[in-house]
Amino acid sequence: MEEQSPYYRTPPPPPMPGSPPPMPMYLAPGHGYAPVVSADDRSMGMICHLLAILTGFIGPLIIWLVKKQTSPFLDHHGREALNFQITVFLASLVLGSMVFVLMFVGIGFFLLPLLIVLPILALVAEILACAAANRGEWHRYPCCIRLL
Repeated sequence: MEEQSPYYRTPPPPPMPGSPPPMPMYLAPGHGYAPVVSADDRSMGMICHLLAILTGFIGPLIIWLVKKQTSPFLDHHGREALNFQITVFLASLVLGSMVFVLMFVGIGFFLLPLLIVLPILALVAEILACAAANRGEWHRYPCCIRLL
């Protein structure tokens, strides 16, 4: 019997008739079946997203640059956190300048609440990504520009 790599799971066998449904198997983007993620990698992935909340793109950038060669899981989560931080920065820059310009016309005051909603939505998305990384899932942010 051929020895398998300790980093990858084999696909589950088909369920027996009358048995409960199998646990879901997460597919890693570009990696086939998801690698078995160690507790250290899950913790570092979670910290990567938490640092994104606290430090912007600096914390995820440092973790991604240091750990991207050691784990595909950390490479994925660091890249996702960086892409999301860049997307939020660009969106807030465009939205802020648009509101500023439209204030001279009088419409900008109605769009001002959007400047409050954007950081709240970003915080919710980062918390969801943090929880997914802690569970060992390969999370992707919605509505994110993939630059890296």
